[in-house]
Amino acid sequence: MESLLKSPMKLVLLTAWLSSLMDPCSLANICGSCHRLAACKALNGSNAACFCKHGYTGNGKDFCNDDNECQNVTNICGDRGSCTNTVGSYYCTCISGYTSTGAAKFQPNDGTECIEHPQKYCHDNIGCITQTVNKTLEYMSNLTEPQSLLNEIAQRTSGELTSVEVIAFVEALCRSASTLAAEEKDYAVKPSVINSTLTKLVKAVNNLVEKDELVAWSRMKEDRREHTITKLLHTVEESALTLANTHRAPAEIEIKASEMELKVFTFDVRHMKATLSASMGGDQINLTPKLRPEAERNGSVSVVFVRYDSIGDILKMSSDPGVTDYSRRAEAGEITVNSQVIAAAVKPADVYQLDHVTFVLKHNQPVDAAADGTSCAFWKYEPGSFRGHWATNGCKRVHVSSNATTCSCNHLTHFAILMSSGRANLVAHNTILTRITQLGMIISLICLSMCIFTFWFFSEIQSTRTTIHKNLCCSLFMAEFIFLVGINMNTHKLFCAVIAGLLHYFFLAAFSWMCIEGIHLYLLVVGVIYNKGFLHRNFYIFGYGSPAVVVAISATLGSKYYGTDKVCWLSTENHFIWSFIGPACLIILVNLLAFGVIIYKVYRHTAVKRPEISHYENIRSCARGAFALLFVLGATWTLGVLHILNETTLTAYLFTLANAFQGMFIFIFLCVLSRKIQEEYYRLFKNVPCCFECLR
Repeated sequence: MESLLKSPMKLVLLTAWLSSLMDPCSLANICGSCHRLAACKALNGSNAACFCKHGYTGNGKDFCNDDNECQNVTNICGDRGSCTNTVGSYYCTCISGYTSTGAAKFQPNDGTECIEHPQKYCHDNIGCITQTVNKTLEYMSNLTEPQSLLNEIAQRTSGELTSVEVIAFVEALCRSASTLAAEEKDYAVKPSVINSTLTKLVKAVNNLVEKDELVAWSRMKEDRREHTITKLLHTVEESALTLANTHRAPAEIEIKASEMELKVFTFDVRHMKATLSASMGGDQINLTPKLRPEAERNGSVSVVFVRYDSIGDILKMSSDPGVTDYSRRAEAGEITVNSQVIAAAVKPADVYQLDHVTFVLKHNQPVDAAADGTSCAFWKYEPGSFRGHWATNGCKRVHVSSNATTCSCNHLTHFAILMSSGRANLVAHNTILTRITQLGMIISLICLSMCIFTFWFFSEIQSTRTTIHKNLCCSLFMAEFIFLVGINMNTHKLFCAVIAGLLHYFFLAAFSWMCIEGIHLYLLVVGVIYNKGFLHRNFYIFGYGSPAVVVAISATLGSKYYGTDKVCWLSTENHFIWSFIGPACLIILVNLLAFGVIIYKVYRHTAVKRPEISHYENIRSCARGAFALLFVLGATWTLGVLHILNETTLTAYLFTLANAFQGMFIFIFLCVLSRKIQEEYYRLFKNVPCCFECLR
């Protein structure tokens, strides 16, 4: 400090710097130029400057733009959360099947987590369903007024629901319909109350069928889902008609929600139009009544039109609507609902007698007239049982374009356009593919048993190569036996997951031993001298240890993906199937590289050095067998990958044939075509007279 005071120049500079820091005018000028979304502050001892507030990015003066944390940060809400960006911030919500430990909207750093909803699997247990439904109805029984009841249902269904909650609130809505029917007279002179009640009805139903709830619907068993959605559709129709019928004066009511739309018409039948039309969401529906003498026209009529955006995915096909083998093909997505669902209902039906209904529905996806077929269908059900399915009787197609279909039907209900895709006619051949698989697996198991016997029994052919083949055949035998016995045992979730895990392990073990064969051949060609016992130990560790590591890691990271609703195999959800395909493809690539080196070495030595013929003839023989093995296993699962990426009938048959009969192909390549094994069997049977005559 003393030296600083002795230097006049340094003293001047220090004074100027201190005055700039303490100059209020300078600080005011800087802060006054900051953007409205910026703060003026000094950081790390520097001069004050403009910095954008948290959640914004910019220079602080000219602009501060909102940060989209949901896009900029990978998986910010975790695997169980969904991110929603807001201005200057964001929030997380739990995905379907999980519930928040704190607020419904939260940020990851506030300690809130998404835990599995305690009722996530309640829909699979009839006792749990009954208990939840009764509890919900008991709570709702305190609300005797229809408006209050519908308002409560709308509020309690505003967030994501579990499957059992959907079932319970549909039952509550059905209870509200009964209340409306009992108190129908109370609304005769209260049109405003009718409109308000209809609005609350639409809001409650919209919450149950919006896209966010499709996961909850999809988790239900098919019978339960059909029963629940059919009861919901029937309840909406009956409730709307009941409310509309209380309108004594002519009225037109239109109510829109995010996933549905409702239109109500009430009129005197004496003044009815030749055609009653309604346009909703780009779809058009026209009702044409039967012509009756004017003297017979008497009374008031209520007509209800409803359009649903998202229930096409809920209304799964479960029976034949005039298409052969429909249900199996529909399950694979060959036949899909390719439009919105639109409904029409009339009360009383005897006063307004329908001649026919014509409707034009837009396609969700453009159709190819050459490859795709469209059908005019309706949801057919019995009000008592609420068991529904798609049907086509009474409906005909009038006109088809790539974007819309015009239909005509002689009755009223819920209508949609079904698309039969010629590009995916897969499950129609399901029975044939199943029989091929069963036959092929049985033949393969017999052939693999003969391979194992051969490599174990004949002492003259024992070598490192036969040890590899023996273990490969054992792994494949176990995989195919488990596949044949347990692939369809999907009724018990845990048992199915164990079956899938075992299949994963043994198929990977077969690939591991195939990789070992490639490595062994490479060592032979290169001429590496090795200790056979030491090498065999390492082969066993790699052959059975590496698949165990892969399966252990896969099970730790995604145990829920072992076993699906249809088969006990790896799920394709979140690309989990690649935990098998990935290692298999890697092994195939390693073997191809090894064979490339082997072919090059054999060709060079044969052409240039002319080595001992017997040595390289032996290598060629081994290489031919190994290459055949690679072709059988590699081609099989290459076809499997192609089938996953592009499901067609051709890939289904090719993969099924290759996979089912691979044990037979291995027996042919490794045993039947092997001269050494032929000689061993010749020596075994030459002393048996009947067999010797055949062998000659």
